[in-house]
Amino acid sequence: MEHDAPIPYASGNEVSPVTNPRDERQLEAARSLLAELAAQIDSRISVRLWDGSLVPMGHKVEPDLAISISGPGVLGSMLRRPTPDNLVRHYARGQIDFHGTDLYSFIDTARVGNSRKRAKSVRKSAVARALLPFLLTPPDSSDVDHRWSGDETGKDRKQSDNKNFIQFHYDVSNEFYALFLDPSMVYSCGYFREWEGSLEQAQTDKIDMICRKLRLQPDDRLLDIGCGWGALVMHAAQRYGVSAHGITLSENQLARAKSEIKRLGLESRVTVELRDYADVTGEYDKISSIGMCEHVGIDNMAGYMRKVGSLLRDRGVFLNHAITRPGKESMTKFRKVRPERRLVQKYIFPGGELDHIGHMTTALEASGFEVHDIEGWREHYARTTMLWCQRLSASREEAIRLVGEEKYRMWILYLAGVSFAFRDGSIRIFQTVATRHASKGASTMPPTREHLYAAPQSAAATDPTKA
Repeated sequence: MEHDAPIPYASGNEVSPVTNPRDERQLEAARSLLAELAAQIDSRISVRLWDGSLVPMGHKVEPDLAISISGPGVLGSMLRRPTPDNLVRHYARGQIDFHGTDLYSFIDTARVGNSRKRAKSVRKSAVARALLPFLLTPPDSSDVDHRWSGDETGKDRKQSDNKNFIQFHYDVSNEFYALFLDPSMVYSCGYFREWEGSLEQAQTDKIDMICRKLRLQPDDRLLDIGCGWGALVMHAAQRYGVSAHGITLSENQLARAKSEIKRLGLESRVTVELRDYADVTGEYDKISSIGMCEHVGIDNMAGYMRKVGSLLRDRGVFLNHAITRPGKESMTKFRKVRPERRLVQKYIFPGGELDHIGHMTTALEASGFEVHDIEGWREHYARTTMLWCQRLSASREEAIRLVGEEKYRMWILYLAGVSFAFRDGSIRIFQTVATRHASKGASTMPPTREHLYAAPQSAAATDPTKA
């Protein structure tokens, strides 16, 4: 899969001799089927078969880019069950692999417009002929260890299930996340003032933009729901002088956040705890929810917004930063689970469900909020996840040491897939700013957005550790 990963098969000029007639029939059938597929998709990659031979999948292939298939049992398995789930499992076990560059760049090169539609044009008779030599070949197992064992959709979730869902996704290990996140461990969409900017700068700019949108003032009481490793609450306290409280359901995130708060001397201004949002009490001036709604579930969205409203003072500001999917003409069509989404739920993000921005806005307004601003950051997240994927790819050996090859492969594929989904527009992300209205009258929000782009406040002016 990686540019420096050894290819366990011979090069195109080092084809392994085949002496078994059945093996030769299988290889010929595979070459014939791939040639039929190549005529339809005309991609820039090749397929390396188990004897080392290369089959170009188009007229102008890149010489070093190849997908390898480890044996006839893998191809037979895919012909019998040509599902995305089966493909992912074989990839996770290393039986299907990618070579020549990092996975993101490989997919970017290999992708062909309407390739799925073109692949369906392959004659059924060609597929049937190709399948015959593999009928008696035992399929290679595609069983994997890294998967959610229960109902990954979370449709029948109880509130108590949230902790297990969160810990499956976030408690992989802090060291693993550190391989691809920025030094402040921000695991959400960056904000790129220039498209070629660094991930580190984009995450700093994102956190500060959130603080600006919340209109943070010294001594504001800020609640961050789903605080991650604590970057936002610490930045808000240092730069804006607020008293910040963060909640998470991840043990690993909590431990690191507490350690960083102590290291920075922010214990008097910043607190974090392991707590479900449903159990939070108190009143706050400002509330942020960054990448949290994806965990809530559509059926619980109205209740989530009501809960946020119950914690926010009148005219307090709420910022909701959430991944969404484009709306459909009906909620029935919108909630149909596509195979790609089920894969993410099963192997990476159990219980995750993406709402559409219209339903989120309705839930906000029905809960007593006035919506002031909705900003789309789709292309920002496409770049963020691309950089995450490439950074994790560059740390392949260390990642495998930390979490094992199967889990590493699942994650690198997930990050690449999410980046292309944002790039293509099948998923989106919005930041919504709203104020709670418990009474009639003015919103107290400024008349323009100029405050979002004013010069940053001085850290020394508001940082309690520099007083």
